[in-house]
Amino acid sequence: MRTVIVTDPPRTATTDLDRLAEYGVATVHEATGRTGLVGASLRPLQEGVRIAGSAVTVLSWPGDNLMIHAAIEQCQAGDILVVTTTSPSLDGSFGELFATQLQRRGVRGLVTTGGVRDAVDLRAMGFAVWSAAVNAQGTVKATPGAVNVSIVVGGVVVNPGDAVIADDDGVVVVPRLEVAAAIASSRARTEKEATARAAYLEGAVSMDQNNLRGVLADLGVSYVPYSGD
Repeated sequence: MRTVIVTDPPRTATTDLDRLAEYGVATVHEATGRTGLVGASLRPLQEGVRIAGSAVTVLSWPGDNLMIHAAIEQCQAGDILVVTTTSPSLDGSFGELFATQLQRRGVRGLVTTGGVRDAVDLRAMGFAVWSAAVNAQGTVKATPGAVNVSIVVGGVVVNPGDAVIADDDGVVVVPRLEVAAAIASSRARTEKEATARAAYLEGAVSMDQNNLRGVLADLGVSYVPYSGD
């Protein structure tokens, strides 16, 4: 592992981030070919929050939050801090004092494969968090890591500047150079769903709206009348 802090990486444009946030995790994930979802292990600390931000990445040592301290001054408005460790660790490496600094800089939230502490305070201040655990276990500041390098979160590669979308459904990552395509495909999917929703409100069913009767027939599924007990 290179122990470096990379400064001023390219970022996803704020206007594009705002568009992705409007579509949300499920739509973006489906619209991009069911890619980029970091899995179910990271859950929101709060409810009803949907954000998108440009990734500032952190690779830390287990039980050590030194590199989070180093990453804060690399953050700016519109960013999301994305943290993982060199091996699994659920220690509470992030808390209210970190969030206070990040919120002051306009950072939109935190995504971490580790644990967070000060949950009551984080909710009260409205700082959005997605984490693998809530854990008061303390950490040290002793081991070098890296900031703004490629990391892996839930099997998904996250590069600095990638778009990260997070809501109650989870977290999805869109590579920075694929954001425009993701917006276009998410828009198309949203329009298609609006058409389907209007049909359902008129009494249509998804079996017909999605042309699934032929699929069932091809798979050998047949309808038979109930024959009684």
